[in-house]
Amino acid sequence: MPTSSQRFEVIQEDVPWSCPDGKTLLARVYRPAAIKGAPVLINIHGGAWSSGDRTQADVYGRGLAEAGCVVASIDFRDGRVSRHPSGTTDALNGVRWASLHAEGWGGSPQSLGLIGSSSGGHIALLAATHPAGSEESPLPPIVDLDGQARVRADLDPSVAYVVGLWPVSDPHYRYRYAKRAGLTRLAEGGTSYFGDEAMMRTASVPRVVVAGEATQLPPALVVQPGEDSNVPIEMTFDLLRAWQSRAGHIEYAHFPDQPHGFGGRASQETTDMVALVRDFVARFGPR
Repeated sequence: MPTSSQRFEVIQEDVPWSCPDGKTLLARVYRPAAIKGAPVLINIHGGAWSSGDRTQADVYGRGLAEAGCVVASIDFRDGRVSRHPSGTTDALNGVRWASLHAEGWGGSPQSLGLIGSSSGGHIALLAATHPAGSEESPLPPIVDLDGQARVRADLDPSVAYVVGLWPVSDPHYRYRYAKRAGLTRLAEGGTSYFGDEAMMRTASVPRVVVAGEATQLPPALVVQPGEDSNVPIEMTFDLLRAWQSRAGHIEYAHFPDQPHGFGGRASQETTDMVALVRDFVARFGPR
């Protein structure tokens, strides 16, 4: 892992990565030039499970690449075209795909992690814990090293770490909050992807962890803005308590005065957040 003071030229490219139902999904890969063995983060974008795309990571994705990390920001199936657990399936398949291509990007297949923002933070955390039933069967094909699309169920989708940026860790909690607060778009986005409140409860990350349904509990970093009107801080505290209840390693960073999604725009706080993520990854990435 490079030192914290090093800065790299960034190579950015959009590439096909998966072909569910015969449709091609793209990923935007940000990678530092002239590097080997870098950590690789698979990014899951936000958008209330029903909007957004891979480009939402442009600011912090590029910042992390400048700091020596590879970031693969994937498009995935959300509430516009599919329902839970398709997003989790795609996140785990994204890990499989990245494990194939990591070395070609200058990354390390032994240092794969998930990072997600908002509803993408929920998907990243749920995929990282990988409870039973969190993936569809059969799996969609992914783009292999030779450019051909194949199902690669033989590849392990485990990750070394996970980062949740203002994550909506409990969809049902957030749905009830959005209804009370009159945040119609947020409530409707949850309904589009999960279908009903029962499925939202099932997909709650704190519930999965406390119930002992998580098959993995990797080290986690959670970033919470102080002025987040989309993610109640009490919901994030529930996530922290759940992880701790199972003796999991979890770190928490509070950014006072910052709004939901602040890492999507350039600012000193975003620069600080990128440094925080980079240092966390360095501790749990390549040895």
